[in-house]
Amino acid sequence: MIIQIQPWINELELEELTKVINSTFITENSMTKEFESMTISLTGSKYAISVANGTLGLYCALLALDIGPGDEVLVPDMTFIATANAVIMTGAKPVLCDIDQHSLGISIKNLSSKLSKKTKAIMPVHLYGNTAEMDSILKFSKEHNLKVIEDAAQGVGVHYKGRHVGTFGDIGVLSYYGNKTITTGEGGVILTNDENLAKVCYRLKNHGRDQKGSFKHDYIGFNFSFTDLQAAVGVSQMKKLPEILRRKEEIFDKYFAELSDIEELCFYKINNQENPVYWFTSLYCKKRDQLADFLLKEGVQTRRFFYPLHLQPCYENSPRIIKKGVFNISKDVYNSGISLPSSYILKDDEQEFVINKIKQFFR
Repeated sequence: MIIQIQPWINELELEELTKVINSTFITENSMTKEFESMTISLTGSKYAISVANGTLGLYCALLALDIGPGDEVLVPDMTFIATANAVIMTGAKPVLCDIDQHSLGISIKNLSSKLSKKTKAIMPVHLYGNTAEMDSILKFSKEHNLKVIEDAAQGVGVHYKGRHVGTFGDIGVLSYYGNKTITTGEGGVILTNDENLAKVCYRLKNHGRDQKGSFKHDYIGFNFSFTDLQAAVGVSQMKKLPEILRRKEEIFDKYFAELSDIEELCFYKINNQENPVYWFTSLYCKKRDQLADFLLKEGVQTRRFFYPLHLQPCYENSPRIIKKGVFNISKDVYNSGISLPSSYILKDDEQEFVINKIKQFFR
């Protein structure tokens, strides 16, 4: 089976893990600080706070901005479900909005109709290595006095007009889950340029304390801590990031060169970036389901786009989410979107096999 996405793990991760194990400091310690410093260098953010996973990072970000029961947060209809669930965790309600067909980010066109007196924030999501239209989003948020929390879970290495995603809003969150461009297994990092927000997020993930080792808690907090074991993998992955991005672009270029002349296929291209990040090579196909089924039988995994939130079974008739209006673009994009195997470790002959099978399908 040719897997849709896999991490690139080798002796480099083992070397860093061995250092941590030999030190016996396997919870948050010096390796975590090194990983956070590398994230700051990558993104240009003033502060980086590591957390157990990206979902908890979003939850902390929302709490730090004082979002809770009675509040509403604008969320794109096409995203991984964690975006909306993080809002629900706070007691606030996600308000679903249709997406832009080019960026796949939240669409500015109908946001005004989603506003209410309870609207407190907007959560743009950067999907598939692309970026939401942050200029328009920031202008809209300023006009309506909204906080901005960027879900940049898929955005490691991604830039919008020369600036790393996750650094435009009040707070941004990166994910280092196993299928991301680089990984720590589980894990996430909160980004902010606001010193006070950084302190609040650290307290929230550290049992309400400003530092470890104290049993006096001035604030209510939780345990969303990272570990040096995760950080050891992350430090190794950070060193590999330039090579991973180069290889993923090479994979995209090969798919594009071989398949772009097939009329039934339309490639999803990255906007607003001089150096695109292709987390996946993705495209649109009206026969998406038939193509995916055919490839699977031939031993090739593919991936559908995210299932629109307004169609999620867990939200059916739920009072915890607002899904008024139509979501035509997210439905159309979902019904035709497919991602091809795009791992760094994808072999040339494996990619050629995928390409030939796709050509065979359309013949």
